[in-house]
Amino acid sequence: MRSLLTLFLLLTSQALLAAGAVTEYRLDNGLKLLVKQDHRAPVVVSQVWYKVGASYEHDGISGVSHVLEHMMFKGTDDHPPGEFSRIISENGGSENAFTSKDYTAYFQRLEKSRLAVSFELEADRMRNLHLQDKEFQKEINVVMEERRLRTEDKPTALTYEQFIASAFISSSMRIPTIGWMDDLENMELDDLQRWYQRWYAPNNAIVVVVGDVEPEAVLALAKKYFGPLKPEQIVPPKPRVEPTQKGKRYITVQAPAEVSYTIMGYKVPVLKTANESWEPYALEVLANILDGGDSARLTREIVRGSQIASSAGAGYDLYDRQAGLFLLDATPADSHSIDDVQQALFEQVQRLKDKPVTADELERIKTSVVASDVYEQDSSFYQAMKVGQLEAVGLDWKLADSYVENIKAVTAEQVQAVASKYLQDQYLTIAELDPLPMETGGKPGAAANGGAHGH
Repeated sequence: MRSLLTLFLLLTSQALLAAGAVTEYRLDNGLKLLVKQDHRAPVVVSQVWYKVGASYEHDGISGVSHVLEHMMFKGTDDHPPGEFSRIISENGGSENAFTSKDYTAYFQRLEKSRLAVSFELEADRMRNLHLQDKEFQKEINVVMEERRLRTEDKPTALTYEQFIASAFISSSMRIPTIGWMDDLENMELDDLQRWYQRWYAPNNAIVVVVGDVEPEAVLALAKKYFGPLKPEQIVPPKPRVEPTQKGKRYITVQAPAEVSYTIMGYKVPVLKTANESWEPYALEVLANILDGGDSARLTREIVRGSQIASSAGAGYDLYDRQAGLFLLDATPADSHSIDDVQQALFEQVQRLKDKPVTADELERIKTSVVASDVYEQDSSFYQAMKVGQLEAVGLDWKLADSYVENIKAVTAEQVQAVASKYLQDQYLTIAELDPLPMETGGKPGAAANGGAHGH
């Protein structure tokens, strides 16, 4: 039955991709335009991706990409502060933005005839942003409060931030997207002006449009609004390659919390850095074997089974710009210690090294991964996200089309091989949250979030 379902999902995915092929253009000023037709509804998703994020930053200006994202809504000479959002709303649309390690993106969802509204506004603020000190002082305080709420007052998020800063020594992956508080407190308007001038240019941007549109008509609009913008001389960031880790690292974070928590990460390659192209896909399958739904091993065996952990997870992102981490995390159940839950995670890792996953389990995991990818194709926003993300980290958008095929090609032997090669103590960093007494009226922390921060 699973084989028939897998075949159905694979054919469905291929049909969806064939029906909505991406058309690629490059304007004279260097801006890349990617258009994907999806005629199921009279709407359009428009996204502008800038190839800059926290991993482009250096000590002293951490958080500048995220602060600039906030300031991008604060007006140009033609559109005063607040006008961008008001105009989009008046045209029946929605809009937002987010900053991550590797990119900053701005997006709108509109009725298809309103695409020109989006292009006009985005083109204006791409090169004509009016940075005002009054607005900056407001927003830097907003960001500092966001840091307090999302990181400093959430013990697992604080643990995650300290963990990442310990796992990486040289790589700019160690820089938090929200920024260090001291850097935020000492940030100046000139820091933002230089960052904006350096990175916000058509030749460092990707415009992705998905919806009920015709590619040539979208190209004509892009030429009209983005075409006149002047390019900038873009100097790529220094590589900042992480040196090979020589042994296990272990840190303890003490913070007010109700329960203990652990997170661990092994250094692993991503698509951009892997010497063997199949390895990232094998790591993706490996993550899903451990944490791919209620029937995956961590939930089945150490949460519901032995009940050592109240929650446990695994994670991996093959689309990072720089080499990253294969993550495991868990919270002990009431009757168990942090040592118990760490030992349970290590036993799961060792099993993956010692014995290949069975054919039935591998088939089930593949089916789940493929199904998730196919169902996400129903979202025009997701389709645009995948294309934009790949291009923003320096990969070819066509890799989105081959994802399912590459996942299906992963063998049990390859899963065992990447587990044995990369899930080794010498590449491991472990963080433990040691709970301190909660203050009166305090609340327990939420789950760690290493993802994007939005407007």
